[in-house]
Amino acid sequence: MKRDQIDTTHEDDLFDAILALKNADEARNFFYDLCTPTELEGLIDRWRVAQMLVKKVPYRKIAEETNVSTATIVRVARFLNNGFDGYKTIMQRQGKL
Repeated sequence: MKRDQIDTTHEDDLFDAILALKNADEARNFFYDLCTPTELEGLIDRWRVAQMLVKKVPYRKIAEETNVSTATIVRVARFLNNGFDGYKTIMQRQGKL
């Protein structure tokens, strides 16, 4: 059952664990252990969609290439433009923006 609010203490603990990862292999192994294949696929899909959106790829083409629903594309676009700047921060650090 989902909760109305996230326990920030446990949230911080998770984010600290992620920050402790040293490379892509460690991150991959951690996320393989942490997430179900479907959950991980959802994260990967949203990240891919965000990168396509900043390149101005049309929604329809994104949906065709990724098999992601337009509802998910719209949600990613909303957070990309009006969210917490998480997508933008990482893309800037990776030189993708």
